[in-house]
Formats: sequence, C-alpha cells, structure tokens
Amino acid sequence: MRAFVTGGAGFIGSHVVDRLLADGATVTIYDNLSTGFREFLDDARLRPGFTLIEGDLLDTERLKRALPGHDVVFHFAANADVRFGLDQPRQDLEQNTIGTFNVLDALRSAEVRRIVFSSTGSVYGEPHVFPTPETAPFPIQTSLYGASKVAAEGLITAHCEGFGFQAWIFRFVSILGERYTHGHVFDFVKALLADPHHLPILGDGRQRKSYLHVGDCVEAILTALAGADGRVNVFNLGTEEYCTVDDSAGWICEHLGVKPERQYSGGRRGWIGDSPFIFLDCSRIQTLGWKPKLSIRDGILRTVDFLMSHRWLLERAARR
Repeated sequence: MRAFVTGGAGFIGSHVVDRLLADGATVTIYDNLSTGFREFLDDARLRPGFTLIEGDLLDTERLKRALPGHDVVFHFAANADVRFGLDQPRQDLEQNTIGTFNVLDALRSAEVRRIVFSSTGSVYGEPHVFPTPETAPFPIQTSLYGASKVAAEGLITAHCEGFGFQAWIFRFVSILGERYTHGHVFDFVKALLADPHHLPILGDGRQRKSYLHVGDCVEAILTALAGADGRVNVFNLGTEEYCTVDDSAGWICEHLGVKPERQYSGGRRGWIGDSPFIFLDCSRIQTLGWKPKLSIRDGILRTVDFLMSHRWLLERAARR
C-alpha cells in the first residue's frame, strides 16, 4: 500500500502512520504541524517508506503535486476541538470542509480513488435514539464542528457517486490515549497539576459520554478497510459502554492520589454544542470481527499515565 496521510503528525493520524509502516506500507505524511508534533513521528521516521511533507490543505497546488503515485488517502487533518468553534467560526469551514474538498479535488486530479475519512459522532447532533446507529437521521446541528463534518461527508459521498471514488467514513466517539492533545482528560490532568485541591468541570458532571482508545480506533479502521468493499462504507466507532464526566473525574483523581473540590460551571452542557449524551451503536463494525480491547476506564487511565510522563505536551499543546 502507498498511503497518503493528511494530519499524519497529529494524535490519531500519527498512530495510523505507525501502524501502516509496521505493516509494510509506504507512507507520505502531509501536515502543516499547526496541531501535530514532530515528536509524534520519532518512531515512524526510522522506518523505510517514511516521507514527511510540510504543507497546508489550503495550498492546493502543493497538495496536488504531492498526491500522485499513492493508492489511498487517509484524511485526518482537521480542527478537532468542538469547544472553540464559535470563537473562530471560519476555522471549521476552512480546515474541515474546504480542506476536505481540496483533498477530493487533488485525488481526482491524481486519479486516486480511495479515501478514508475521520468524521465524528457529533454529526448526530443531539439524537433521540440510543445507542445511535449509522442510519439515524441527522437532526439540527448544534456545533460548527459537527456541521463542517456533515458537509465534508456530503462532499465525499457526492464524489463517490460522481467520480467513482470509494470511501470509508468513520464517526468516532471521543478518542483518547497516547499523544492525546485536547479534551477533558487533558484539561483535568493539567488543572490538577496546577492545583490539586480544586478541579473545574464544564457542565454539571452528569454528561454521559463514550470514549475509545486510539489503539482500538486504528484497529477498527484497518479492519473496515480490509473487510468492507462498498462504494460508501460508514461506520460508528465506540464502545458498548459510557460514563459520566464525574465518573471520569473520580477515576483520574484516584489514580493521581488527590481529592479536590469539584467546581462546576454551566448546566447540562459544558459549552454550546456539547451533547449531554453520546452513545453510538457500533454493531456494524463488530460484524467484521472488531471489538475494543480496552474499557473506557482503562483508556482514560492510560491517557493520564502518558500525559504525566510527557508533561511537555501539556504545556505545548495548551498554547496552540
């Protein structure tokens, strides 16, 4: 396989890169390093078949020059932090939607027809069916991030119909694990290191969420790529469980040996677009033989251990 990975220096993308190289693929990473880190590629750059191109998805000419000669594109470059979409409304449009169109246009020019896309469970907004299946109707969107991913999915499926592309679209719950750079575990660990006596929590702590470890996520992606061969293949990725934010806070505090006062802000939602209940039906990917190996609790604690042993990431990622 000759793979092209956008966002390959990022959290999920760098794990995909490692796995592809370990499996013998030739891999080109295309990343502007705005949220990714060179350090995430330290192991990958030691393997044969590794190439890093520093480039932006908005640089269409550079992107079109880089793509020919590849078999498949893993498109993971995106703005992935839902919380700050209203602060920079154009960011989700440019990085998620326009960036995806530019990738598709470059694929068409290079006559590459296979794309693997990281979407999100946020496309379901605040659904009424739980666990939420891939066939659930899309409700009114509640975040610019979710809206940008819905638009990107639409562009991909239209290219599949119009230009003969083949797509694998993955709607994730929140992914965590090694190289994790944003989200509640990151925020809690950083806050507790600064002040172990107080823990700020966005929302009322009763939001119910599902999480998936990045290793299980990558395994699911490659399982689907090998086992599903339709024109458009859509999969939810998550676990068969969920926890409350308070549950997660309790596990983290116990693991770190602290007993802070919890300070809540907001009501049922931590921010605009924060769905109070996320729980996806993942039976479709399970029919291909995949199941997560780690529980939510184990994934959270592995993330805490990684952040505690890589404190430089807590500082550098927080500044971006």
